[in-house]
Amino acid sequence: MTQTAFLNPSRAVVSAHAGTIAGERFLVLDSWRGICALLVALFHFPTASMVSQSAFIGSSYLFVDFFFVLSGFVIASSYGNRLNQPEEAARFALVRFGRIYPLHLIMLAAFAGFELLRLMLPQLHGTGAPPFTGGFDLRSLLANLLLLQGVGFEDRLTWNAPSWSISAEFFAYLLFAGVVFVAGARAWVWFVAAAVTAPLFLLGFSTHHMDVSYDFGFIRCLYGFSLGALLAWFQHDSIAAARQALARGGPRLAWSLAEIVMVAVIALFVSLAGNSDFGIAAPLVFALALFLFAHEGGWISALLRTPFMLTLGALSYSIYMVHIFVQARLINVAGLVERKLGLGLVGDIVLRGDPATGFGTGWVGTVAILVMLVATIVVSWITWRFVEMPAMAWFRRLSKRI
Repeated sequence: MTQTAFLNPSRAVVSAHAGTIAGERFLVLDSWRGICALLVALFHFPTASMVSQSAFIGSSYLFVDFFFVLSGFVIASSYGNRLNQPEEAARFALVRFGRIYPLHLIMLAAFAGFELLRLMLPQLHGTGAPPFTGGFDLRSLLANLLLLQGVGFEDRLTWNAPSWSISAEFFAYLLFAGVVFVAGARAWVWFVAAAVTAPLFLLGFSTHHMDVSYDFGFIRCLYGFSLGALLAWFQHDSIAAARQALARGGPRLAWSLAEIVMVAVIALFVSLAGNSDFGIAAPLVFALALFLFAHEGGWISALLRTPFMLTLGALSYSIYMVHIFVQARLINVAGLVERKLGLGLVGDIVLRGDPATGFGTGWVGTVAILVMLVATIVVSWITWRFVEMPAMAWFRRLSKRI
């Protein structure tokens, strides 16, 4: 990695996340990935503030489905015609494993290390479950090590809870490679079948609408992933041609208006549909947004190509994987301060109708959110620089030996 890339992750974004169509990079879509990761972090952070209690943040778990649609789009764009040989499929599986597993392993080690610390220091037990029980037991640790926590082997969210989605996504990668290897040019038929049957399955069997994870997480992932893959399959040439034309003229008014309307539609849809069966349409909404922003034709796209937004895109996987650990430790620290100074920082709150332990209302909750976001981004930069990037480089070198 160059010194410039070391200092600015946005310079390394193309090697970190983005896929290609006709040799072009989806930088705007990567920035969207960073935004979605932060929205998921806000959804998980317990405060009594207006931000946390808002309908939009309360349903922002749906932005995980944006990840699934984008993954299907990028993977199909990059690998749709490159998996016709066994060694190519093996390289693909190895590179995708290297993309997600090293950071997953590091975060599991961090959670396990904290459980050990709780075991050795009784004052850290708090009012929660004893160390290595509940969602942090050793059986669940094994399932997480084997990436089985999101494909029906668990009966609850365990350890690094958001990692259920990378478990589901990894097996979606393998299924994609197998289908393309076997079916070739007719692989799209299988993705159509998945995109049609998966939402029907969720409508019929999910008792929590789209909010499924350890139970039907793979079905949810396959739904969004298939839509993204189909979008790449059938819109490859049209997006490539349109991007080239738009790149010559800069942001266009019509595209800018379309992007503004799309952002408003997403905000309204997430706010209204997240707690009902209508939320099952989220991958369809995100697929439409992805199609629009893949063209990078408007002013919002220009904003999303700024260095800060590209940096968020580069850090998005780390943001997603580290935020729960960061949030939990912030609550631990605030709890210690609370016991020493009695400042009223944390306590029992009601978060979207459910009891929780978190930060209070007013300035306390707002400041806690800002501190959490900054801390998450800082820790994410560290894991991006010292875990993600070296691991990806190592696995790419290993894959070339096949």
